[in-house]
Amino acid sequence: MSAAKQTWYMTMRHVMALWRQPWWIAVTLVQPVIWLLLYGALFKRVVDIPGFHGGSYIAFLAPGVVMMTAVFSAGWGGMSMIEDLERGVIDRFLVSPVSRSALINGRLLQSSLSIAIQALIIVDLALIVGASFGGGVGGVVVLIVVSALLGTGFGALSNGLALLMRREESLIAVMQFLLLPLTFLSSAFMQADLAPGWIQDAARFNPVNWAVEAGRQVSRAAPTGGSWWGAPACSPPSRCCARSSRRARSGRTRDPSRPLVDEIDVVALELRDRDDPVRDPPALGRALLGDEQLAVRTDPLDVGDMPG
Repeated sequence: MSAAKQTWYMTMRHVMALWRQPWWIAVTLVQPVIWLLLYGALFKRVVDIPGFHGGSYIAFLAPGVVMMTAVFSAGWGGMSMIEDLERGVIDRFLVSPVSRSALINGRLLQSSLSIAIQALIIVDLALIVGASFGGGVGGVVVLIVVSALLGTGFGALSNGLALLMRREESLIAVMQFLLLPLTFLSSAFMQADLAPGWIQDAARFNPVNWAVEAGRQVSRAAPTGGSWWGAPACSPPSRCCARSSRRARSGRTRDPSRPLVDEIDVVALELRDRDDPVRDPPALGRALLGDEQLAVRTDPLDVGDMPG
């Protein structure tokens, strides 16, 4: 039997064990709903703070609650591992032909499925109470995938600690010590640039903050060209890189007599049409076209006509 099939069987075992505990399912699904409504009502005046971007705090908060739910749900995954160790279940599996990796992967996959369902409930509730997600269905799907990946990482950490400690009290203490600080040292509840400087510095190295920012960006990103995932490919820098790539594949080289600033101006004007403030087109050209010498024009059109 392949390792993938063994992982699936182990996943179903954990799903069935969860299904036999309806009260646990109810608490697991209701808890993120309470978080969204409670924090949404408590901090709804945050939108009035000067410098806060976005008109709806619920829409801002929803990705943070999704990631918070993923972290806490996966962080306690090691508890079931300790329970199976104490009951001798793991010992019986170890003398069977089952793959060792399947014993862990099955737990992580079941946790990811649970997190995805919780994330979907949070998004649906946020839509009901008035939030909107500019990224559309594609952005929401990526948000859920990011939360599942974050939960998988913390689930693996929790199971690893459970195998080392083998005591529920020790695991609870360690995970509680990690999860709360990581959650509040992120932009889950407050815009990053409005937080104290030391929190901003800590957030740069915080995986929870990375996931929150990624989920918030994809859920807010407006679709371009009819689909969310088409937005990056339709951006002016991407089109400029595509033109350069096509030129390289065709074997044609750039005419050295033509100033590079011509190509930079094209990108800058396209960005201006998209209401993006580009202050330094030559610097943009150096970033996009490499370290070649740029012929910088001095007429006011380069910068002066850009939106202020």
